[in-house]
Amino acid sequence: MQQRVVVTGIGLVTPLGTGTDLSWNNLVAGRSGIRRITRFDAEAAGMPCTIAGEVQDFQVEDYINRKDARKMDVFIQYGVAAADMALAQSGLEIHEDNAERVGVIIGSGIGGLPMIERTMRAYEAAGRKKISPFFIPQTIINMISGWVSMRTGAKGPNSATVTACATGTHAIGDAFSIIARGDADAMIAGGSEACICELGIGGFCASKALSTRNDEPERASRPWDVDRDGFVMGEGAGVLVLESLESAKARGAEILAEIIGYGMSGDAYHMTAPAPGGEGGARCMRMALERACIAPDEVDYINAHGTSTPAGDKAETEGIKAVFGDHAYKLMVSSSKSMTGHLLGAAGGIEAAFSVLAVHHGVVPPTINLDNQDPECDLDYVPHTAREHPIRVAISNSFGFGGTNASVVIRKFS
Repeated sequence: MQQRVVVTGIGLVTPLGTGTDLSWNNLVAGRSGIRRITRFDAEAAGMPCTIAGEVQDFQVEDYINRKDARKMDVFIQYGVAAADMALAQSGLEIHEDNAERVGVIIGSGIGGLPMIERTMRAYEAAGRKKISPFFIPQTIINMISGWVSMRTGAKGPNSATVTACATGTHAIGDAFSIIARGDADAMIAGGSEACICELGIGGFCASKALSTRNDEPERASRPWDVDRDGFVMGEGAGVLVLESLESAKARGAEILAEIIGYGMSGDAYHMTAPAPGGEGGARCMRMALERACIAPDEVDYINAHGTSTPAGDKAETEGIKAVFGDHAYKLMVSSSKSMTGHLLGAAGGIEAAFSVLAVHHGVVPPTINLDNQDPECDLDYVPHTAREHPIRVAISNSFGFGGTNASVVIRKFS
């Protein structure tokens, strides 16, 4: 018998603030977290894009002691901190009796790029002895899950997804599947990213993927707007605690929402561009709905991938229409990336968390900066202002380079 899977904890580190309540409140208020880059002098480096969604208020010592923090690049620190927050909210205690039934899947799209950049510069300046013995574990992606398991004692399934911008959603979907089939009672799952550095920004600038609206940072990320000119890079982490309903009920946990479906697909089309008509994403959403055993017209809200790229926004809109038909025009669809920027491997974790909160509170976050809606993107994107509305079912979408797609279906718990 398949286990029902519920969400009992959320941890968020985002450009909107460190902590779930702060991030959510700023999201609902329509506040942008996008500013001038401060991690390096992007203008002096000749970057066409000089803006990003940086995490502004993170204090690592609030979560990790100094000795351990030195062994982690920033993306690991963000992931560990978000996991701590999620566990604290859930009230889940890991001990000898349940350790083997609690697992961790927290991924990243790119991993420790800033540390790689710094280490290479140190090596070029002073040779091999300047390479830290911790360099490899500071930068490899599965070390978020490794650190979380070591710190908590979780001995269950331990893995890390690496599927570009679909990473966080795949991690949560895989964790959902593990619990549903009975291989664990609880999973700590999500995504983390921190690659706002010269290599990261320079690489995306080289591919002409980033917005160059440098004079208006807060208005640069504008999904579905006719004047959108690329995405804005963000950073952060989003982690959920998922549990079997039986486990959550047994310990009297507060249940925030239920995960009921998961879909994944491949475009088999192009390295970076979506398949025509959003065909791959459409198949992914259909699969998630089929696994959830619900009809398309039961869905009220989609937290879209919505990156603010001309091709991506149009393809996702077309994919939604293909799946939902006439009901597509009754859906509320919004992009939190209009405020956070595109968080790459962290996007799915953060946006799944926002979707859970939207279902839990009955509030749909807005899409800001939608001043001149693209006629080819003609759905209800909840422009400018959050909307109070009961949400029975929501979908969170993530689509990544390489044509990898992920969708999770979230239902109000009852």
